[in-house]
Amino acid sequence: MAKILIIDDEKAIRQALRDILEHEKHKVDEAEDGASGLEKAKKGGFDVVLCDIKMPRMDGMEVLEKLMAHDDSIPVVMISGHGTIDTAVEAIKKGAFDFIQKPPDLNRILVTLRNALDRGSLVQETKVLRQKVQKTKADGNMVGSSKALAAIREMVEKVAPSDARVLITGGNGAGKEGVARMLHEKSNRKAGPFIEVNCAAIPGELIESELFGHEKGAFTSAIAQRKGKFELADGGTLFLDEIGDMSLAAQAKVLRALQEGRITRVGGDKEIKVNPRVIAATNKDLRKEIAEGRFREDLFHRLSVIPIHVPDLKDRTEDIPELVGHFIGMVCSEQGIATKKIADKAVKELQKLPWTGNVRELRNVIERLVILGGPEISEGDVKRYAGG
Repeated sequence: MAKILIIDDEKAIRQALRDILEHEKHKVDEAEDGASGLEKAKKGGFDVVLCDIKMPRMDGMEVLEKLMAHDDSIPVVMISGHGTIDTAVEAIKKGAFDFIQKPPDLNRILVTLRNALDRGSLVQETKVLRQKVQKTKADGNMVGSSKALAAIREMVEKVAPSDARVLITGGNGAGKEGVARMLHEKSNRKAGPFIEVNCAAIPGELIESELFGHEKGAFTSAIAQRKGKFELADGGTLFLDEIGDMSLAAQAKVLRALQEGRITRVGGDKEIKVNPRVIAATNKDLRKEIAEGRFREDLFHRLSVIPIHVPDLKDRTEDIPELVGHFIGMVCSEQGIATKKIADKAVKELQKLPWTGNVRELRNVIERLVILGGPEISEGDVKRYAGG
């Protein structure tokens, strides 16, 4: 039994759909206009939304767009008595699961509903699994009992409930993302989205579109309007990873967004109010970047209200035994094998390595040792397999 919301200004259509759906043992709720329908849909709990395109107070396309921005996992089926191919294509591009013409055909509705429910279940399962993986990764980065990690945890506990911006520094793979996720999970925004942007992985000419979105036709490949990460993170946390690699032009726009709480999409002129909590991270010395003209000093001071430094693994080798145990359990679970043991001498051998790739490198090495090593991972296994 599913919970379904019908948004339609025609009472006869709402009643006809309700009769069909309740006969199939589904729970049904209704809204007679777009604005009230969107308000109900945003409160959550619905498995599918059936939405008319032409309605008072807010048309169906606007409802669809706002609902997708709020939660794109909800299947939305658009219904229209004046549908055209162009309208259907536009609805699908904006995130609709399907498009049905009025008067709705009984068989078509039931088939579409079944497919939408199947898709919704898969999306939810995928989201839960992804959250588990992300939580495991974050937890792995913060496993250990060293004084350095204890200081970070204490700082996170103090800072997380506030909306203060945080700048996390540290080497590649040291666990900066883990700290950012901890800040989000312990914040008052934990029910909101956690949106990550790897500034180093996005070409300079696309970073503004990625952060602020773009309007249809803003450039050659902009075939539809797209929301940027600042909008998607509204009410949640925006994590700007490797911000030291961002272009000066993009830095200026980020600074303006932080100062004014507003952004403008590429190719647009409308200002959009946004309210994400911004957490940034970098493996670079930003003061050196400022001195050499590659990073804006005013942006640095905006971002680094609370600085947190994550030390390299080589500077907290006392955490390696706990990390090794954590990763062995994780890898064996992923590989579907019994949890392996590791000899004390093997752990001590791991503590001698330089770990230039930090926690990320250690995790990869443990996976290699689990797959290639013996029933108990030995010192010899470490010497054979941990170096290459």
